[in-house]
Amino acid sequence: MASPGFWSFGSEDGSGDPENPGTGRRNGTCRRRALRADWVRAPCPCPALLYGDAEKPAESGGSQPPRATSRKAACACNQKPCSCPKAEVNYAFLHATDLLPACDGERPTLAFLQEVMDILLQYVVKSFDRSTKVIDFHYPNELLQEYNWELADQPQNLEEILMHCQTTLKYAIKTGHPRYFNQLSTGLDMVGLAADWLTSTANTNMFTYEIAPVFVLLEYVTLKKMREIIGWPGGSGDGIFSPGGAISNMYAMLIARFKMFPEVKEKGMAGVPRLIAFTSEHSHFSLKKGAAALGIGTDSVILIKCDESFLKESLDCWFTFFGAFSFAQGFVPFLVSATAGTTVYGAFDPLLAVADICKKYKIWMHVDAAWGGGLLMSRKHKWKLSGVERANSVTWNPHKMMGVPLQCSALLVREEGLMQSCNQMHASYLFQQDKHYDLSYDTGDKALQCGRHVDVFKLWLMWRAKGTTGFEAHIDKCLELAEYLYNIIKNREGYEMVFDGKPQHTNVCFWYVPPSLRVLDNDEERLSRLSKVAPVIKARMMEHGTTMVSYQPLGDKVNFFRMVISNPAATHQDIDFLIEEIERLGQDL
Repeated sequence: MASPGFWSFGSEDGSGDPENPGTGRRNGTCRRRALRADWVRAPCPCPALLYGDAEKPAESGGSQPPRATSRKAACACNQKPCSCPKAEVNYAFLHATDLLPACDGERPTLAFLQEVMDILLQYVVKSFDRSTKVIDFHYPNELLQEYNWELADQPQNLEEILMHCQTTLKYAIKTGHPRYFNQLSTGLDMVGLAADWLTSTANTNMFTYEIAPVFVLLEYVTLKKMREIIGWPGGSGDGIFSPGGAISNMYAMLIARFKMFPEVKEKGMAGVPRLIAFTSEHSHFSLKKGAAALGIGTDSVILIKCDESFLKESLDCWFTFFGAFSFAQGFVPFLVSATAGTTVYGAFDPLLAVADICKKYKIWMHVDAAWGGGLLMSRKHKWKLSGVERANSVTWNPHKMMGVPLQCSALLVREEGLMQSCNQMHASYLFQQDKHYDLSYDTGDKALQCGRHVDVFKLWLMWRAKGTTGFEAHIDKCLELAEYLYNIIKNREGYEMVFDGKPQHTNVCFWYVPPSLRVLDNDEERLSRLSKVAPVIKARMMEHGTTMVSYQPLGDKVNFFRMVISNPAATHQDIDFLIEEIERLGQDL
């Protein structure tokens, strides 16, 4: 129950009038409209300010109590328009126990959630504001000292809880910012965000139809559509949404092993020959992680040497390994994992050639298209995945190139029923065989997980909102921006490309060479100094908060920038800004 003094009706300056919203301010926040039930969805009409003067978190220490603030409360009546007296909530006197399911908890719950929504909406708006920082960077020890993050035995009041929400977002990376280029997953789609909020509100599990009827059906429909786009006749096959591309790749290894040696499910690796898998040297590290987790061993993942583009990869190396090495040593190849869009270079393996080899040797062909799968949505670029339709399984992460909020990763399998046979354990408390509906919709037994998050709704709702043509426009724009960047810097003074030729994806890899290094011979000293350039520029970017772009070494190549574009909010002007910022921050090195 609420403490005395929690409700105070009326207002000091008349600003609580629902017909005159936002005319006054209290403690730095805009006055809320009267929160009646039909208004809860409406955003505050005042300028979006993430922090008011009195609501800003304390700059030193985390022990100072927040100043008590009164905020407009929601009305629980169903009358439209509402004529109820307008109340204000003092969150300093409220705790989580005053919210639903507490008796009389509806009003404070609506008011509290509206406050949280206002914080979120202000953050969303700021994420697209180029005048705001991408990051308010602080070193770990600074954040640990500046705020008290420790968990306590006694509850904090809701005013403090709201402050924690604000503080967390203050130091969060604005991954939707048009100048955030640091990872493969960028952008902030409004429909996807709304879907994520709905998914959390529904708070259900994906293992049976009885507790997730709509979500299970949407997963069936969406996975079928994705298989159709891959090119499997009629969208036939199977699939599942998993917690990221690494797990999807491990699923593929698990199913490929089961397909060749089904007895491994009961007998384990002791009951089968020594297995080996093949992938390119630039494939994702999750292939080796999966081999380690499945007991196959990282030494059993053979990395194929190839050039940067992969297009001229010699097929002789595949035959050499398969013939001279594998069979002669008694090892059994069980999987080839080709990559469609490598993490660093954005390159594509020759899928048709790989498919020919897998067919010849009767080996499972997996395509890791976590990054490149989105190009299947584009009529202009899908040719880069020619041959994917011949794969036995495909990993595809819509949370990367398609801009679906994290996480959203799918494993697609061509053979229907194989995934179920591989993973099912017949838990009778979940998968009763005498239920009154079609048991094929109880999909949980084909997953490794028991609890499985609803990841499909974000993708499905975005697809409905954008259509396939909307995703196509998104992807085509990002690839055009990458080509724009490449065309600017390929002959620009102070830039060197990591590999020759136009990038196949949105990955643009380059070195920035400061003026002091341009006169040096290409020797060990120059390489040593060049290796320090990208890390220093990246650190300065983060400290200034202006933009973020990734860097890394690869093989014998010293640290270089890896620019990736997947955010449709980015423009040519943002690419220009990035170039100018790199030069501004690195010219003195």
